[in-house]
Amino acid sequence: MKYLVHVSRIIVGVLFIISGLIKLNDPTGFSFKLEEYFSEGVLNMPFLVPYALAIALFVVIFEVVLGVALLIGFKPKWTIWSLLLMIVFFTFLTFYSAYFNKVTDCGCFGDALKLTPWESFYKDLALLVFILILFFGQKYIQPLFKPMVGALTVFVSYSLCLFMGYWVLNHLPLKDFRAYKIGTNIQKDMEFPEGAARSVYEMNFVYKVNGKEQNFGEKDLMSLPAGAEFVRRDDKLITQGYVPPIHDFTIELDGQDFTEQMLNEPKVIMLVSYDLNKAKADGLVKLETFSKKAQAKGYKVIGMTASPIEDIAKFRKENNISFDYYFCDATTLKTIERANPSIVVLHKGTIVDKKHWNDIDDVKL
Repeated sequence: MKYLVHVSRIIVGVLFIISGLIKLNDPTGFSFKLEEYFSEGVLNMPFLVPYALAIALFVVIFEVVLGVALLIGFKPKWTIWSLLLMIVFFTFLTFYSAYFNKVTDCGCFGDALKLTPWESFYKDLALLVFILILFFGQKYIQPLFKPMVGALTVFVSYSLCLFMGYWVLNHLPLKDFRAYKIGTNIQKDMEFPEGAARSVYEMNFVYKVNGKEQNFGEKDLMSLPAGAEFVRRDDKLITQGYVPPIHDFTIELDGQDFTEQMLNEPKVIMLVSYDLNKAKADGLVKLETFSKKAQAKGYKVIGMTASPIEDIAKFRKENNISFDYYFCDATTLKTIERANPSIVVLHKGTIVDKKHWNDIDDVKL
């Protein structure tokens, strides 16, 4: 039991520190994942959505601090109880997501390591076993330092985590694990390799027959009852095929697709704001001045947003914006860059620079 406790202590402590630091590197991304969990279709707790970022910061910092506390043996009873309560909650959450197919990626390790819902559940189940070993073998956990030194170590860990969180929120993640990192060629990562397996879907058609909705398979469409009224089509994934790293990137304006044209331009700057109403006012006021400076250097400057046309028109009028805003899916824009607004520099489809709006003056033109 003594050796089991020591092994479990190292495994749990290291995993909690790694998991927490990866998410602390990108707390905004983790907050997007929490918003998904809080949505009406999952936990139905939309009142928590405005606090998602604060909750994300608390959770990831708490993870790291608990990992450090466990490794050095600081207040073992409090630490193990906290670990147990946290892992029980996360095990329930990942099981719920996997069983009901609610959230396809738990975000346990951010974008650094993608886990399927069931993989996330099994990972939490294994951690639960290790933490239960710690719970029943608490007497074997001895502090590595004197109480004052242990408390100071935990406090320093907490302080460093706070500073890291502050830094990445006001600049960019220290390490970019996303598909749109610097050096990525968007066209190349959108390609579908020859011979790669394609996803297989089962198509289900819903028709209203005599006032009631009924399901019909693809083979049943030739024998639909008279007067059947189409309602919707539901596609069920049967087999997951190859999915390109970038598969949902578009640049559209007034119903026209300008993706290929923009990705072939030698000098393009995208000013990304997935939602103009949620964008930081201090950042938005810098965009017009920056765009004129970039245009003078020969850059094609475009805005990228998922905001409605009415919001775009209002924003451009109120801020005397001269550049056009093109449409792209909100989830894609959130993946491209976490800051709202942010700056992305392209050279023939290759991302050569990305900056937080706080660092707009550091963009090299």
